[in-house]
Amino acid sequence: MLLTITTTRSPATDLGWLLHKHPERTQSFDLTFGQAHIFYPEVTDERCTAALLLDVDPVGLARRDRAPEMLAQYVNDRPYVASSFMSVAISQVLGSALGGNCRLKPELAEEPLPLVAKLAVVPCRRGGEGFLRKLFEPLGYAVTATRHPLDTQFPEWGESPYFTVVLTATVRVAELLSHLYVLVPVLDDEKHYWVTHDEVEKLLRHGEGWLATHPEKEQITARYLKRQGKLVKSALAGMAADDGTDPDEVAADQDLAEERLEAKVSLHERRLATVLAVLQEAGVKRVLDLGCGEGKLLRLLATDPRFTEVVGLDVSVRSLEIARQRLDRQRLFDGQRERVKLLHGALTYRDARLEGFDAAAVVEVIEHLDPPRLEAFSRVMFGCTRPGLVILTTPNREYNVKFEGLPAGKFRHADHRFEWTRAEFADWCNSVCSQHSYTVRLSPLGDEDPILGGPSQMAVFTRG
Repeated sequence: MLLTITTTRSPATDLGWLLHKHPERTQSFDLTFGQAHIFYPEVTDERCTAALLLDVDPVGLARRDRAPEMLAQYVNDRPYVASSFMSVAISQVLGSALGGNCRLKPELAEEPLPLVAKLAVVPCRRGGEGFLRKLFEPLGYAVTATRHPLDTQFPEWGESPYFTVVLTATVRVAELLSHLYVLVPVLDDEKHYWVTHDEVEKLLRHGEGWLATHPEKEQITARYLKRQGKLVKSALAGMAADDGTDPDEVAADQDLAEERLEAKVSLHERRLATVLAVLQEAGVKRVLDLGCGEGKLLRLLATDPRFTEVVGLDVSVRSLEIARQRLDRQRLFDGQRERVKLLHGALTYRDARLEGFDAAAVVEVIEHLDPPRLEAFSRVMFGCTRPGLVILTTPNREYNVKFEGLPAGKFRHADHRFEWTRAEFADWCNSVCSQHSYTVRLSPLGDEDPILGGPSQMAVFTRG
């Protein structure tokens, strides 16, 4: 995995100052996935090239990840193609240059230089060369992309999804590195580590000044964050101030569309009322609202004195801000306000702040998770957080045929990663119970069709 950066601005050896790496030395750095090496294959006053070479240890990665699909962990293109490994190396090995820092020559860091960046092998499995150009050309780069065949000895096999890419522009070194940091994983459309809310902050920081106005910002954001809907909405809302978009609209448009779709069956309010009733009947005191969004369930819980502590958690900072504003507008006594707390966090990572509660509500949330993340969610929810009662609701896909205006095969919400039938939901619930010592009771939500069931479905888990 090789990246080279070349400049012809005289004296070209100033590139060493900007990268904080001496042109006369080869340096190696230990990373969690292998080693990174920095060296200069050419050094003159007229032309200087710095090379970042990654030596990824695929065997070490497979042993560390302990993934069930062992063959796929050993036989893949990870060591050879530019990916999120390259972004990590840029951040850790060239961090000062990425941040635009050059203590001894600060004016040099602010100067646009003639630069040529070459990525030896880049995967672009979705969109091909056209998408590659859509990413870099709006940023002012001249793009040369050379596609590689699957096998030179067997041309009939056709072209591969791999390219050698050369980017040419007059930009600051920090800008070039920021563009590569964000866009290389977008081209690969994959990441070698779990994506959490921390990645939103990284995306906004390294995309500052250019991503908000990029014509492909939605695609970039979705791919960078592995299409985790809550994270994507949070990132787009964070960019909204830069492009004049109303952040409330960015965060809420898709949710409103789903509510309008379900309005004829009054499902949204009935769903919240049902969840509230289950919590009241259970006699619980300390309640979690996980994936609380803009706080609609929180407001119901806040006004009920039976709940002594209510905590809402969401991955979207903007949604939490809206929830807080709406709670502030609600006429709550001081004692009621003090019982409600809002936390920023993700459902797929253990959080000690959430442990020890009597009950948790997870209302229309899991369908926004990518299916591979469901195992992490269930492990955290039922294995670590372990409330005595868990109420979980999700759409019933079988009922979708009754919604007018919803095309066949489409989900109710643009961000849904899946929607389950009743049998699929039951299978998942039973699997959770067998792994984590819970029992479950399933019931429909909304007006029930004798054949299709209810428009939504609810599981009430009780810890054994």
